[in-house]
Amino acid sequence: MSGTDSEKPEITGGLLTMIKQADLKLISALRKNARESLTTISRNSRIPISTLFDRLKQQEGSIIMKHTTLLDFAKLGYNCRANLLLSVEREQRDKLISYLKAHPAINNLFKINNGFDLMAEVIFNNVKELEEFYEEVEKTFKINEKKTFYVIDDLKREEFLGIKK
Repeated sequence: MSGTDSEKPEITGGLLTMIKQADLKLISALRKNARESLTTISRNSRIPISTLFDRLKQQEGSIIMKHTTLLDFAKLGYNCRANLLLSVEREQRDKLISYLKAHPAINNLFKINNGFDLMAEVIFNNVKELEEFYEEVEKTFKINEKKTFYVIDDLKREEFLGIKK
């Protein structure tokens, strides 16, 4: 299998699936630099720009959920980043999820397992603000258990499928 329409195995969810080589090259290029022009990606991948454009339009909204920018929050004055694990009473779970989704300090929110219901990545100016947030959450919701893991340093971020040559 060679050429732009050849397929390459990709592991997702523990299952081996097939993805077209052109799609993999496009996704990889965008994961490395989402601002890269299709002209440059075409030149580097040797895939026609029209093919890249068509594949990009097909993937937006499905595989490509959104184009975003990674920030250095500390340089913006947000010196407290943490991952919070929360276990909440079942009847309050949906209300807590809605509350957290609407809160401006929540960067990411995940439904998880193994004794906890949710994991939230939070970003605050300082630890005091995080503690005030916790107090508000505990005042409003019946939290069974919580754990906090402070992010000290980013060692690797958002590089999956940003395949290097």
